[in-house]
Amino acid sequence: MKDPSSARNDKRFLISAGRQWALIFLVLETLVFIIFARGFFSLKGLQIIFFFGTAIFLLGTAETFVIITGGIDLSVGFIMGFASIVSAKLIVIFSNMGISPGLSILFGIIITLLVGLIPGYINGTLVARLKVPSFIATFSMLSITYGISELLIQGVPAKNLPYLANNIGNGYFIYILPGKLVTLFKKPSIVRGELLIEIIPNVVVFTFLFVFIFSFILKRTKFGQHTHAIGGNIEAAVRAGINVKSHLIKIYMVSSFFASLAGIMYMLKYVTGKADAGATFLLDAIVAVVIGGASLYGGIGTVGKTILGCLIIAVLETGLRMMGVPTFEKYIAVGMVLIFAVLIDQFFPELIHKED
Repeated sequence: MKDPSSARNDKRFLISAGRQWALIFLVLETLVFIIFARGFFSLKGLQIIFFFGTAIFLLGTAETFVIITGGIDLSVGFIMGFASIVSAKLIVIFSNMGISPGLSILFGIIITLLVGLIPGYINGTLVARLKVPSFIATFSMLSITYGISELLIQGVPAKNLPYLANNIGNGYFIYILPGKLVTLFKKPSIVRGELLIEIIPNVVVFTFLFVFIFSFILKRTKFGQHTHAIGGNIEAAVRAGINVKSHLIKIYMVSSFFASLAGIMYMLKYVTGKADAGATFLLDAIVAVVIGGASLYGGIGTVGKTILGCLIIAVLETGLRMMGVPTFEKYIAVGMVLIFAVLIDQFFPELIHKED
């Protein structure tokens, strides 16, 4: 007969392992791709995961704030596309006015981030003040931003951006010439045959700078406490003196800010703007948040765990791409991971809904 204390230890071990299922899943899928995807286990392979995953990291962070409050933002993918077009158009306009490339890019980015807050403000107002369900409000904004984006480009992708945009979007934070020098941001001149090591794409640095800042805000500040309180029990939050309506508007503005940031990263990477630039990333972002343990009913979630979910999706998509798997099969895989995560959320909530 098995010792009762041993049985309890086994149960605790299983529960502990269950709470780390996402990390275990990430390790297992990484091992699979190391074996079957040529070039996956390399510095370049790692950088590809993060470079192409920037949109997932940013949109996942956006959805985390909204989902914690018990809502959902379906517009982030097309706000991303809208921002990519607005930023590209503004930069071209400023460049044509004779403003230097650096200032043109800076002004274009700042204005785009400000303009990008408008869809979030409208979403938040509809949800918080007019009591429109978040699904309907943000789905309507999805259509509006997509329509405006198409009107802005008239079927022709935004182009003719200064070459500096490409240098920023496809450059690296650190360049190393072994035995010679190390430079930050600026690519050194090399002669034929010299080995240049490029470490950490610029867009990854910019992405995680904002992700870490807002992760701190959500976890360590009163704003984050109020966000969790609203998602946990909105009536109790009102009784506690939280201005729920104002806070919800701010939450949707945070979401559209990150979507706009994702659009700017897209513009810098591909040196263009595209109306549907983020259309395929909405599902990825929601999957990442659910995998990260956020409850679809609200009140629970962290940016840090969402990033773990984002990594699972980014590794999955990159690995499948490197194996030559067709795109539509990638969507099937992501959808299956979402179903798996939702089933765990539904039937084994104690395994994932535990805050650090």
